Amino acid sequence: MQTFQGAILGIETSCDETAVAVLEGNGGILANVLDSQIDVHVSYGGVVPELASRRHMERLEHLTQEALKQAQIPLSQLQGIAVTNGPGLVGALIVGVNFAKALAYASGVSLVTVNHLEGHLASAWLADPGFTFPALVLIASGGHTHLALVSEPGTYQFIGWTIDDAAGEAFDKGAKMLGLPYPGGPAIDRLAQKGSARAVSFPRPNLHSQDLQFSFSGLKTSLLYYLRDVQKTGHTKVGVEDLAASYQEAIVDVLCEKLLQGARQSLVRSVAVVGGVAANSRLREKLTERARTQGISVVLPPRSLCTDNAAMIAAAGVEKLRRKEFASWDVEVFSTLQWKTLLKKRADHAGVGTV
Repeated sequence: MQTFQGAILGIETSCDETAVAVLEGNGGILANVLDSQIDVHVSYGGVVPELASRRHMERLEHLTQEALKQAQIPLSQLQGIAVTNGPGLVGALIVGVNFAKALAYASGVSLVTVNHLEGHLASAWLADPGFTFPALVLIASGGHTHLALVSEPGTYQFIGWTIDDAAGEAFDKGAKMLGLPYPGGPAIDRLAQKGSARAVSFPRPNLHSQDLQFSFSGLKTSLLYYLRDVQKTGHTKVGVEDLAASYQEAIVDVLCEKLLQGARQSLVRSVAVVGGVAANSRLREKLTERARTQGISVVLPPRSLCTDNAAMIAAAGVEKLRRKEFASWDVEVFSTLQWKTLLKKRADHAGVGTV
């Protein structure tokens, strides 16, 4: 593979994190800065798209200056700018893409656009340059749960996906039902460490099916009904810590089983989990244990590379620059809904099991 020389600027604004990074062509992170919007959205219990877009507009230029300063590289010496153009919140994406276009045009630097999911995939080999291919990578976040068979950086095929809710959504909505603060996934993780995962036997949808599809809507409904019945009777021997641990264990069991099942079916010996859910401590622990018994190597990026960040966008952008897949000035953004619709059309055309 041709070696990419120089540094690349990455920009990520697909949801509620404003992030900018500078990456060396060999994968070294020179700067990785992020502005979290948790304080903006916490009172609403979730991300408010208009507020997210406004915050991106307020912070993006400052973060770019800060990243370049940390990297000690002037804008004119960059070899490229990579920006997320979807899937995500359209308003938030527009802010990042238009800013990147203006920056690239003014500086004469090449521009590439990156699919947000490709960015998450790239975090696996960004975290471990020795990551072996082919590999099966689980993307698990608030909006996505996909299994990608990756033959080499930038070349992949989706072989599994959720038929309803994403794993991160199941964590967040489950936390809301339990009265936990936003963001829900980390809140469940912290609380579950004090509880028993065997306290309540929640369902594991599609756990033993032969396909690689995920489903979490039934699990959420099970928790809802359990809490409803407790409220009706007014009696329960199960504390909220046990509920959190049991609910989390159900999600983790499904994710681990499907990933390792996919690895066996695909005849690969290397797996990774990327995306916000990859930061879950129980998932990291259980997958490491199970994979070891099956002789499968596991890459789990550091938590700083699990949640949305610009370093992963820059890493995916490096592959685009190597292939000279430059973006045009009229490149557009695409929403999560548009992306899911496209995936479904591809799946219907190719047959179940391939996207």
